[in-house]
Amino acid sequence: MERFTISIDEGLAAEFDHLITQRGYRNRSEAVRDLMRGYLERERLEREESTHSVASLSYVYNHHERELAERLTALQHGHHDLTVATMHVHLDHEHCLESVILRGQTAAVRSFAEALMAERGVRHGQINLVAVEVEHGHHAHGYVPAGKGAPHLHLKPKT
Repeated sequence: MERFTISIDEGLAAEFDHLITQRGYRNRSEAVRDLMRGYLERERLEREESTHSVASLSYVYNHHERELAERLTALQHGHHDLTVATMHVHLDHEHCLESVILRGQTAAVRSFAEALMAERGVRHGQINLVAVEVEHGHHAHGYVPAGKGAPHLHLKPKT
């Protein structure tokens, strides 16, 4: 592990220490590492250096909006290769929250998420992308006998 020293003013240090306490970090180093990873991840995804990602897309919509639920479902079916799972929650008599787990090429995942959030009637949409490395596997998991595994992908988060 590499060490380095930084200098910051007392006010910023006090705010940072308060944040560390609120979030449950054991020390400044853990917090700084998380901040650095988050910043580097955002930069990597903005440049689309990562060819693959997993994502959580969440949005709120009014289910009384004309044919909106059907359009959202059709979009997800049209991109079944990207859509892993969807959770639907009723917030009140008019509004629903959906969270969609996505995976695939970063550009395609981002494009699909933006198209879905752009649908008339969708509110408060947000996507959280995580870059992954794709590894091709051919081995058994769980109770499958050795040598009987099917080919599959492993999506490993970039560190």
